[in-house]
Amino acid sequence: MSDSKTRESVVLAGGCFWGVEELIRKQPGVLDTIVGYTGGTTENPRYDDVKTGKTGHAEAIKIEFDPSKTGLDELLKFFFKIHDPTTINRQGNDIGSQYRSAIFFATPEQEKVAKKVIDEINKSGTWKKPLVTKLEKLKHFYPAEEDHQDYLQKNPDGYTCHFIR
Repeated sequence: MSDSKTRESVVLAGGCFWGVEELIRKQPGVLDTIVGYTGGTTENPRYDDVKTGKTGHAEAIKIEFDPSKTGLDELLKFFFKIHDPTTINRQGNDIGSQYRSAIFFATPEQEKVAKKVIDEINKSGTWKKPLVTKLEKLKHFYPAEEDHQDYLQKNPDGYTCHFIR
Protein backbone atom coordinates (compact mmCIF):
# COMPACT_ATOMS: atom_id res chain seq x y z
CA MET A 1 0.00 0.00 0.00
CA SER A 2 2.76 2.46 0.88
CA ASP A 3 6.31 2.70 2.07
CA SER A 4 5.86 3.10 5.83
CA LYS A 5 9.05 5.14 6.16
CA THR A 6 8.30 7.85 3.59
CA ARG A 7 4.66 7.33 2.66
CA GLU A 8 1.47 6.48 4.46
CA SER A 9 -2.11 6.62 3.25
CA VAL A 10 -5.53 7.08 4.79
CA VAL A 11 -9.01 7.24 3.31
CA LEU A 12 -11.45 9.87 4.58
CA ALA A 13 -15.05 10.70 3.72
CA GLY A 14 -16.55 14.06 4.60
CA GLY A 15 -19.21 14.81 2.02
CA CYS A 16 -18.60 15.68 -1.61
CA PHE A 17 -15.07 14.54 -2.39
CA TRP A 18 -14.24 17.55 -4.58
CA GLY A 19 -14.11 20.03 -1.69
CA VAL A 20 -12.35 17.68 0.73
CA GLU A 21 -9.66 16.96 -1.86
CA GLU A 22 -9.07 20.63 -2.65
CA LEU A 23 -8.49 21.61 0.98
CA ILE A 24 -6.52 18.50 2.04
CA ARG A 25 -4.15 18.63 -0.95
CA LYS A 26 -2.75 21.95 0.33
CA GLN A 27 -1.70 20.58 3.71
CA PRO A 28 2.02 20.21 4.50
CA GLY A 29 3.23 16.67 3.96
CA VAL A 30 0.41 15.65 1.61
CA LEU A 31 2.00 13.95 -1.39
CA ASP A 32 -1.00 12.89 -3.45
CA THR A 33 -4.79 12.67 -3.39
CA ILE A 34 -7.22 10.46 -5.28
CA VAL A 35 -11.00 10.72 -5.03
CA GLY A 36 -13.09 7.60 -5.14
CA TYR A 37 -15.61 5.35 -3.48
CA THR A 38 -15.40 3.03 -0.49
CA GLY A 39 -17.47 1.41 2.24
CA GLY A 40 -20.17 -0.12 0.08
CA THR A 41 -21.18 -3.42 -1.44
CA THR A 42 -21.08 -2.76 -5.19
CA GLU A 43 -17.86 -3.78 -6.94
CA ASN A 44 -16.30 -1.17 -9.25
CA PRO A 45 -18.99 1.45 -8.62
CA ARG A 46 -19.41 4.46 -10.88
CA TYR A 47 -20.47 7.95 -9.86
CA ASP A 48 -23.94 7.46 -11.32
CA ASP A 49 -24.39 4.43 -9.05
CA VAL A 50 -22.92 5.97 -5.90
CA LYS A 51 -24.92 9.21 -6.13
CA THR A 52 -28.14 7.23 -5.75
CA GLY A 53 -27.12 6.21 -2.23
CA LYS A 54 -27.99 2.57 -3.01
CA THR A 55 -24.44 1.16 -3.20
CA GLY A 56 -23.48 1.86 0.41
CA HIS A 57 -20.33 3.63 -0.77
CA ALA A 58 -19.16 6.99 0.47
CA GLU A 59 -17.51 9.60 -1.69
CA ALA A 60 -14.01 9.49 -0.23
CA ILE A 61 -10.47 10.68 -0.70
CA LYS A 62 -7.33 8.61 -0.47
CA ILE A 63 -4.55 10.76 0.93
CA GLU A 64 -0.90 9.81 0.59
CA PHE A 65 1.31 11.71 3.01
CA ASP A 66 4.84 11.86 4.33
CA PRO A 67 4.65 10.93 8.03
CA SER A 68 7.94 12.76 8.69
CA LYS A 69 6.18 16.01 7.70
CA THR A 70 2.68 15.47 9.08
CA GLY A 71 1.07 12.88 11.28
CA LEU A 72 -2.24 11.15 10.84
CA ASP A 73 -3.48 12.99 13.94
CA GLU A 74 -2.74 16.37 12.32
CA LEU A 75 -4.51 15.39 9.10
CA LEU A 76 -7.54 14.19 11.07
CA LYS A 77 -7.69 17.41 13.11
CA PHE A 78 -7.69 19.38 9.87
CA PHE A 79 -10.31 17.03 8.38
CA PHE A 80 -12.61 17.87 11.29
CA LYS A 81 -12.20 21.59 10.49
CA ILE A 82 -13.30 21.30 6.85
CA HIS A 83 -16.60 19.44 7.19
CA ASP A 84 -19.39 19.14 9.74
CA PRO A 85 -18.75 15.84 11.55
CA THR A 86 -21.92 16.23 13.64
CA THR A 87 -24.45 15.65 10.87
CA ILE A 88 -25.45 12.13 9.90
CA ASN A 89 -25.27 11.50 6.15
CA ARG A 90 -25.19 15.18 5.28
CA GLN A 91 -22.86 17.98 4.29
CA GLY A 92 -24.57 21.23 3.33
CA ASN A 93 -27.00 20.54 0.47
CA ASP A 94 -25.60 17.02 -0.03
CA ILE A 95 -27.79 14.45 1.69
CA GLY A 96 -27.39 10.65 1.75
CA SER A 97 -25.11 7.95 3.12
CA GLN A 98 -22.67 8.62 0.27
CA TYR A 99 -21.92 11.94 2.04
CA ARG A 100 -21.31 10.46 5.50
CA SER A 101 -18.43 11.47 7.72
CA ALA A 102 -16.11 8.49 8.03
CA ILE A 103 -12.52 7.46 8.58
CA PHE A 104 -11.60 4.27 6.75
CA PHE A 105 -8.67 2.85 8.69
CA ALA A 106 -6.23 0.38 7.14
CA THR A 107 -4.40 -0.66 10.32
CA PRO A 108 -5.14 -1.03 14.03
CA GLU A 109 -2.76 1.90 14.63
CA GLN A 110 -4.81 4.17 12.35
CA GLU A 111 -7.98 3.12 14.18
CA LYS A 112 -6.33 3.93 17.52
CA VAL A 113 -5.21 7.38 16.33
CA ALA A 114 -8.67 8.10 14.88
CA LYS A 115 -10.42 7.14 18.15
CA LYS A 116 -8.00 9.34 20.11
CA VAL A 117 -8.56 12.37 17.86
CA ILE A 118 -12.35 11.93 17.91
CA ASP A 119 -12.27 11.70 21.71
CA GLU A 120 -10.08 14.82 21.97
CA ILE A 121 -12.36 16.82 19.69
CA ASN A 122 -15.51 15.69 21.50
CA LYS A 123 -13.97 16.70 24.84
CA SER A 124 -12.70 20.05 23.49
CA GLY A 125 -16.15 21.49 22.88
CA THR A 126 -15.10 22.58 19.38
CA TRP A 127 -18.44 21.28 18.11
CA LYS A 128 -21.63 21.85 20.12
CA LYS A 129 -22.91 18.36 19.20
CA PRO A 130 -20.96 15.09 19.40
CA LEU A 131 -19.13 13.81 16.35
CA VAL A 132 -21.00 11.14 14.36
CA THR A 133 -17.98 10.23 12.22
CA LYS A 134 -17.92 6.50 11.58
CA LEU A 135 -14.79 4.41 11.89
CA GLU A 136 -14.85 1.76 9.19
CA LYS A 137 -12.25 -0.83 8.24
CA LEU A 138 -10.97 -0.06 4.75
CA LYS A 139 -11.76 -2.95 2.44
CA HIS A 140 -11.71 -1.63 -1.11
CA PHE A 141 -11.07 1.85 -2.49
CA TYR A 142 -12.25 2.41 -6.04
CA PRO A 143 -10.82 5.50 -7.79
CA ALA A 144 -13.51 7.73 -9.24
CA GLU A 145 -13.73 8.51 -12.92
CA GLU A 146 -11.07 10.85 -14.35
CA ASP A 147 -13.42 13.84 -14.62
CA HIS A 148 -13.79 13.78 -10.80
CA GLN A 149 -10.03 13.73 -10.13
CA ASP A 150 -8.66 17.21 -9.30
CA TYR A 151 -12.14 18.54 -10.08
CA LEU A 152 -11.78 21.96 -8.45
CA GLN A 153 -8.35 22.40 -10.06
CA LYS A 154 -9.99 21.85 -13.45
CA ASN A 155 -13.15 23.81 -12.50
CA PRO A 156 -12.14 26.58 -10.05
CA ASP A 157 -15.72 27.85 -9.81
CA GLY A 158 -17.14 24.35 -9.30
CA TYR A 159 -19.43 23.32 -6.46
CA THR A 160 -18.10 22.82 -2.95
CA CYS A 161 -19.69 23.02 0.49
CA HIS A 162 -16.32 22.75 2.27
CA PHE A 163 -14.39 25.49 4.00
CA ILE A 164 -12.01 25.83 6.94
CA ARG A 165 -14.00 26.41 10.14
